[in-house]
Amino acid sequence: MRGLWNSAIGLLIVTGSLLGLMLPFGKVAGEAGVPPVVWAMLVSVGAAAVLLLTMHARNERLGLDARRLRFYAISAAVSYAIPNLVVFSAMPHLGAGYMGIMYTLSPMFTLILSVIFRVRKPNLLGMLGIVIGFVGAVLVATTRGEAGAPASLTWVGIGLTLPVLLACGNVYRTWDWPEGAGPTELAVGSHLASGLMLLGLAGLTGQLAGIALLGEVPGLSLAQVASAAGMFVCYFRLQAVSGPVYLSQISYVAAAIAIISGTTLLGETYAYLTWIGTAIIFVGVVMTTKAQAAG
Repeated sequence: MRGLWNSAIGLLIVTGSLLGLMLPFGKVAGEAGVPPVVWAMLVSVGAAAVLLLTMHARNERLGLDARRLRFYAISAAVSYAIPNLVVFSAMPHLGAGYMGIMYTLSPMFTLILSVIFRVRKPNLLGMLGIVIGFVGAVLVATTRGEAGAPASLTWVGIGLTLPVLLACGNVYRTWDWPEGAGPTELAVGSHLASGLMLLGLAGLTGQLAGIALLGEVPGLSLAQVASAAGMFVCYFRLQAVSGPVYLSQISYVAAAIAIISGTTLLGETYAYLTWIGTAIIFVGVVMTTKAQAAG
């Protein structure tokens, strides 16, 4: 276990795998009737609870000053609440594997936003990677989800907001990270804020009764909480061991797990054009990742 805790490649595989499992877990929960907003709330509340216990064991306290509260609220919205709601809402229409492919676009959009907001300077490799990744994304988008059951363009568009939101979260956290704050503390505060947002949304949309449906899938609910909590613990350890560029590669592992589980366990099938577009996206993302490392 000690070896895994200090191994970048080991942490990368574990973190990406746990992230990828959220997609099939969410699809099965949706088929059991659990509303997307309730399942997204479970992810945030479960992760926050376990990480809060971790902080308590370390005698760490959650900061509640104005700067941190602002960070919690904005980070919760753009990194957790809205993205997870998008994932669990669009997945029944697009498929778990298809949504996994959307994750791979987040490093590319992160670089685009970093250049736009002058967080980093553009370079030729990065710009070529963005163009190639965009071509792959267009090909994937035209297939509109699973083969034989194309989703509406509206759901495809909603699915494509996922990497944009994740990229916004990446850039925002870098730009507004509170001085002196640790990653676990900020993760707890952001997930608690996310849980409250989703709870309020469930109340406004009349879906609070859906919380009771978690009792219909107790094993799946516990597995989701455990995987979400474990993923975030490993996520922050990976960032400490390897840095942000290496960390961004969890999207590759997550996409692979989502595609494998979707096709082998959930019976999803995708057109050849989807696979071709996915391969092109991976080429583009590898180029943008190397561009960030070189920058």
